[in-house]
Amino acid sequence: MEVNLRCPGCGDEADQEVLRESHDLLLKCTACGHVHHAPREAEPEPLRVRAIVSAGTESATGTIELMPSDMVEVGDLFVAEGEGDEAAGVEISSIEAVGGGRVPRARADAIVTLWTRVVEDVVVPVSVHRGRETIPLYQRADGEEVFAVGEVYTFGGKKVRISHIKLRDGPVLRKEGWKTLARRVRRIYGRFEREPTTYRRRT
Repeated sequence: MEVNLRCPGCGDEADQEVLRESHDLLLKCTACGHVHHAPREAEPEPLRVRAIVSAGTESATGTIELMPSDMVEVGDLFVAEGEGDEAAGVEISSIEAVGGGRVPRARADAIVTLWTRVVEDVVVPVSVHRGRETIPLYQRADGEEVFAVGEVYTFGGKKVRISHIKLRDGPVLRKEGWKTLARRVRRIYGRFEREPTTYRRRT
């Protein structure tokens, strides 16, 4: 894994190889070989937005995890979580914003309740680190589609190699080759793939 930062050794902005991740990052400059420490970037705190999930004639209350700045529209696909390990792919059918009005589109931090219906597909959230910047991407996938650590996929039209996967029931998959289903994913983390490689195209 690499990050793009200014090296304190040579002063150039270059790719820094991550040697170790703990409370900070231990990096090695690919330009001059200088080894140094850098702080880890704090992940933005997600919101858990109230969701009414309808399946046929039955409805239940759950939550959908969103980043505060996410824009949500009627027709968008997400994963709604219920009690225990229950989760389902859902489509947004109505949005109640702060103030009580129904709107076709709103930022996550301005949403009171999402009305949804159960569908087969889900949208997988992806965070790609580029230097000190975190770029959010979203990919529609069948709930049974498999994602594996270390493999390259196309998310939002960009090739990304998965570094680790946060699951909805708590664990983080970090070992290369470990895999899970799209409906179990809370968030995928990775980096942009620069070198030509064989990858699976996701549509």
